[in-house]
Amino acid sequence: MANKSAEKRERQEAKRRLRNRMAKSTMRTAIKKFDAAVAAGDKDAAAVAMAESNKLLDKVAGKGIIHRNTAARKKSRLAHAYHKMA
Repeated sequence: MANKSAEKRERQEAKRRLRNRMAKSTMRTAIKKFDAAVAAGDKDAAAVAMAESNKLLDKVAGKGIIHRNTAARKKSRLAHAYHKMA
């Protein structure tokens, strides 16, 4: 049987894991909305979705859920896809 501190650590890790998973899911959903707008050719919707995606990527990277270079790479690819629409 685990001691008290190990049990508390398990509870904390479960909370953090859930929070991180939710943040990643929200980030991925925003990126999918951007991809859908680009595929539809809707430049206005793509601009709004890109702004939201960039905001979420910065937030997630700032909390250490994803690496900052990963966030930068994803933001760069979003910008490239957006500018390619024109």
